[in-house]
Amino acid sequence: MPQVVTKRIGSARASLAAGIAGLSLLAALVAGAPARAEEPMVVGLITKTDTIPFFVKMREAATEEAKKHGVKLVASTGKFDGDTESQVAAIENLISVGAKGILITPSNSTAILSAVKEARAKGIVVIALDTPTEPADAVDATFATDNFKAGEYQGAYAKQALGGKAPKIVMLDGTSGSSVSELRHDGYLKGMGLAKGDPAILGAQFTNGATDKAQAAMENLLAAHPDINAVYSINETAAAGAYAAIKAAGLEKDIVLTAIDGGCAGVKNVHDGKTAATVMQFPRKMAALGLAAIVEAAKGGKKPAGFVDTGAEVITDKPVEGIPSKDTKFGAEACWG
Repeated sequence: MPQVVTKRIGSARASLAAGIAGLSLLAALVAGAPARAEEPMVVGLITKTDTIPFFVKMREAATEEAKKHGVKLVASTGKFDGDTESQVAAIENLISVGAKGILITPSNSTAILSAVKEARAKGIVVIALDTPTEPADAVDATFATDNFKAGEYQGAYAKQALGGKAPKIVMLDGTSGSSVSELRHDGYLKGMGLAKGDPAILGAQFTNGATDKAQAAMENLLAAHPDINAVYSINETAAAGAYAAIKAAGLEKDIVLTAIDGGCAGVKNVHDGKTAATVMQFPRKMAALGLAAIVEAAKGGKKPAGFVDTGAEVITDKPVEGIPSKDTKFGAEACWG
């Protein structure tokens, strides 16, 4: 064989060997390379506002729980309580980024339902926090205070605190048409052992849970019914307004004023004797349990369903017989805001 041909064959064999060696090295490198990190699961949290301490605590708890599970939390909020448009836009954004679940405190129990339906049709688990949707099964599950039970605790405490006196009550309600307002109102009456329309109910006014509106309402009710001995309030900010009117009338020792929420300011008002008792709810627990439930479902576990009661606790320094309660020391440690 001519020498030049022999050299070409040898060169070709060397190139082929080098190519095979290179491929083997590449395969080894690929096999030994770490797997590309997967994008973290996305879960959304949509609250009514970012200014109310109740929702701030929800976000804190959801953030902590997301970090614990290695989840990316996308938090959004309405510009104000009742801002449905921002909540709907947030749901649509979470659909577009492929979220596995959404936690939402609906600003309106019906206005967000179309967006929720779209999310669920994409396989996204939707959990309502604090405020149920109407109907309740529009979402996969609701993690919230049993508002009827919370109202019942408030009424039962007030009845016992009256010490056998015939109740002469007025009711400072929340917002007309609000399911939370109605549930708490009806629960209070049950706790008091009264039916709607009972003559012991001297009056009721909507306050939107606001201090100024509650104070004005209480002033009007006291002017019409100076013999009031018990006041139901939808929340602690309404109770603060009621107390201002009651104190101005010099009746703070004659009226059993109660509330619902468990904010730190509300617990302090109980400690200071401005409110006889408040019923504490647990926003951090709602958010933490809700996020954990979404993660479990996304990983093939049990899917959340139905209503999950996150508990309520009577907070008072004046305990009454037959009503389980915790003192304000516990309340100060567990409060929000």
